[in-house]
Amino acid sequence: MISVQQITKGFDDLRRGRVAALDQVSFEVRPGEIFGLLGPNGAGKTTCLRILSTVLRPSSGTATISGFDVVKQPTEVRKRIGFMSSNTGIYDRMTAWEMAEYYGRLYGLPEDVLQSRLERLFETLQMNDFRDTLGAKMSTGMKQKASIARAIVHDPPVIIFDEPTSGLDVLVARKVLATVQSLKDQGKCIIFSTHIMREVEKLCDRIAIIHKGAILAMGALSDLQQQYHQPDTEELFFDLIERHEQQTRTTQTEFRLAAS
Repeated sequence: MISVQQITKGFDDLRRGRVAALDQVSFEVRPGEIFGLLGPNGAGKTTCLRILSTVLRPSSGTATISGFDVVKQPTEVRKRIGFMSSNTGIYDRMTAWEMAEYYGRLYGLPEDVLQSRLERLFETLQMNDFRDTLGAKMSTGMKQKASIARAIVHDPPVIIFDEPTSGLDVLVARKVLATVQSLKDQGKCIIFSTHIMREVEKLCDRIAIIHKGAILAMGALSDLQQQYHQPDTEELFFDLIERHEQQTRTTQTEFRLAAS
């Protein structure tokens, strides 16, 4: 469903020169699977997801969604994905219903299909009690649910969540995670980006740990814990980060010695 092959993305920085936000990243995600992209802030998670959602173009490499290339066939890709982020803006002057309805029309859903879809969606997400609330009056939790609704109103087979629980209280975060799990149960192909270990343990079938644009390890969490002899997820994460940092320091030292 999702195939990423050797994706690289570089940016020009006035101070540091050319910076690699992603470095030869490859992975695949299957239908009915939650694939966790785990890494610290600035690791490259959001850059990767923006490429998959056709917002950014990769410097090199390829990525496809349901067989459609994200660079060559962006319109077809957008029809098949839903993207939800904690930074997604909400229209202050639209109600929750109007917002989801507006996006459904943008996706070209027939009116009868759209209205039926909205009724089911608002029931499933428990949004009927604020369906007529303006965005400016919504709580943080309401805004998150509204963002999910508009991301999946067209019933896409692929859904991308970019740190969807960031800044949420425990109760609201729990409801968001339950929604993600229910979407998996419907057979959706899901990428779930986070830096919260508990969410990874609770939701993800497989994970990739990414740091400074490179994937350090990938696989089922239990397999990675066994492979690296780290039964605790947090310790596994920090161990892989430290290994990568040590390798980077060693390479830089060798480079300086060779140049001197």
